[in-house]
Amino acid sequence: MSEKVTVLVAGSWGTALAFVLAENGHRTVLWTRSEQQAAEINEQHTNHKYLPGVRLPDHLKATSDMQEALQDASAVVIVSPSAHMREIVRKAAPYISTETLVVHATKGFEKDTLMRMSQVIADELPHYNAEKICVLSGPSHAEEVSNRCPTTVVVASQDVQAAERAQDLFINSYFRVYTNPDLLGVEIGGALKNIIALGAGMSDGLGFGDNAKAALLTRGLAEITRLGIAMEANPLTFAGLSGIGDLVVTCTSKHSRNWRAGYEIARGKSAEAVLQEMGMVVEGIQTTKAAYQLSQEYGVSMPITSELHAVLFLGKSPKTAVEDLMGRGKTHEIEEIARASTIKWMK
Repeated sequence: MSEKVTVLVAGSWGTALAFVLAENGHRTVLWTRSEQQAAEINEQHTNHKYLPGVRLPDHLKATSDMQEALQDASAVVIVSPSAHMREIVRKAAPYISTETLVVHATKGFEKDTLMRMSQVIADELPHYNAEKICVLSGPSHAEEVSNRCPTTVVVASQDVQAAERAQDLFINSYFRVYTNPDLLGVEIGGALKNIIALGAGMSDGLGFGDNAKAALLTRGLAEITRLGIAMEANPLTFAGLSGIGDLVVTCTSKHSRNWRAGYEIARGKSAEAVLQEMGMVVEGIQTTKAAYQLSQEYGVSMPITSELHAVLFLGKSPKTAVEDLMGRGKTHEIEEIARASTIKWMK
């Protein structure tokens, strides 16, 4: 059944999700701050800055008027950069009812509070049942989705009916959607994989090869899982689409902004210069700082995150960071799993 669905905002991922929703027959509206961008989407059916070369469905509409965007919408999909999530939700709040399905697809933490995005949304929607908030995550480049490449993602919510409702909105022949009750784990996996992608880009920029990248992905997943368990997420979530799936695609693809940023930093550019050149948000940089702070708060060892934090914010060279990682003291590979399971040494 066709519904009115509003997507906030019209960046690359927001536009790609609006593309899917419109192709699924929903009356889809993209909200953007820019009247010029809205006019381009409505008149030329393109969003050249964020999805060059993609023709958008003719019935996908855009507006810079928040009330117009959300009027009579049965669902809202929030795809704001994490730094602007609170501001966007605050603007949208007067037009979101208790019956509106709320889905977000942003991977990161709020800078000062270290809140996950669902927590920020709940904070700004006190009238809304926080258990019904959904997150959509998984291995999904906007460029490939808008070219109808087969893609599989996950929708997580504490409320199964909300998750299944979101699943129904998005699922189609090229965009497969699973559900998961572990909202916390899905948000953590989606955010933290961007840190490891920065590291993978740095490794490639230094010319370290496939062995080093495989080690980064594997040990990076161990760090993500370690922090996730400390925050009471389900460890099995990190073996799924929002964990290993998202980690692989973000660390190995030319489409990954985080990989590209890490690559350029390893080649000698500053993080500030890279961000200016790319002209898009690279969530992994701020997420590295947030994850480092969370690791201190929860007393969790995250050596890759710690070294990347030193590179990004303390002036450490990427090469020295790798040398220090390789020179760490001996440890077991699956020590956390061994403590929490029946896996034991024979003697």
